[in-house]
Amino acid sequence: MWKMRRVTGIDGRAAAGYGADMPRYALLVEYDGGPFAGWQRQADQPSVQGAIEAALGKLEKREHTIAAAGRTDAGVHARGQVAHCDMEKVWDPFRLGEALNFHLKPEPVAIRACAAVADDWHARFSAMERRYLFRVLVRRAPSTLEKGQVWRVMNPLSLEAMREGAAHLIGLHDFTTFRSTMCQAASPVKTLDECRIEQVETGAGTEYHFHLRARSFLHNQVRSIVGTLERVGAGSWAASDVKAALEAADRAACGPVCPPDGLYLMGVGYPDDPFAG
Repeated sequence: MWKMRRVTGIDGRAAAGYGADMPRYALLVEYDGGPFAGWQRQADQPSVQGAIEAALGKLEKREHTIAAAGRTDAGVHARGQVAHCDMEKVWDPFRLGEALNFHLKPEPVAIRACAAVADDWHARFSAMERRYLFRVLVRRAPSTLEKGQVWRVMNPLSLEAMREGAAHLIGLHDFTTFRSTMCQAASPVKTLDECRIEQVETGAGTEYHFHLRARSFLHNQVRSIVGTLERVGAGSWAASDVKAALEAADRAACGPVCPPDGLYLMGVGYPDDPFAG
C-alpha cells in the first residue's frame, strides 16, 4: 500500500516550492527510441523523459521530474522501462495511465501499466536487475518493415561460436574493455548474470536474439558485447579472443560497437513487482 511522502528531487532534496506530501506512482513504459535523443531530458532535443514530463504537466499544471531505472541512449527502445512520478493529488492508477497515454499522443511512447508505490520506492535505486534484448537480423536485402528495430548484418553467423564466446563474459569481471570511454560508473566491475543467444526464424529472415541480464550495466556495455560476439559469429574472431579482450581491460581491445537499432530494455526486476496482480 502506498504512503504519502514529501516530494523530493532525485538527489533527495526537497523540490522547490513543494512542501506538501504527495503520492508516488510507478510507470511501466514502452517506447520506440528512434525519434528520441535518448531517455534523459535534453534542452534542445526530444527525449522520452521530456515527453512523459510534458504529459504529466498537462494533468497537473507544474513542472515534473521523473526518475527511471535506466537512461537508454539515442535510438534504443524499451518494452519494460520503469519510471516513477510524484503527483499532487491521489489518482486511480488505471486512470493515471490512461490520461498519460492520451496526452502522449502522437509520440511513440506508451504507459503499459501504472501502480501506486510506497514513499521510499525508487525506479532506479530499488531495482535488483535489468534485462536487455538485442535483435540481429541476417539477410542481404535491406530491412524495410523492421528498419530501426533490428541491426541488419549480411554475413552468416555461427550460433555455437557466439555462444562459446559469450560464456567467457558470464560472472563477475572488470568490463573496462566493454564500456564507453565516457562511462561515468565508479567501477568497471560488474556481474553479468546471463548472456543467452537464440536463433529465431521469422518472416523477415533469420534473427539472433541476445538476452543479457545483470543488476546494472555500464554505458555501451550491451552494444559492445553484441558487436564483439557478432565478429565471432562471422568468423573474424575466435571465441577465445573474447576472453583475451576481456582480460586486457582495455577499450581498444573491444570489437566494433553495434548501432542502437535492435536494442531493447525489456524489463526491470524489483524485490516486489509493483505491477504484479
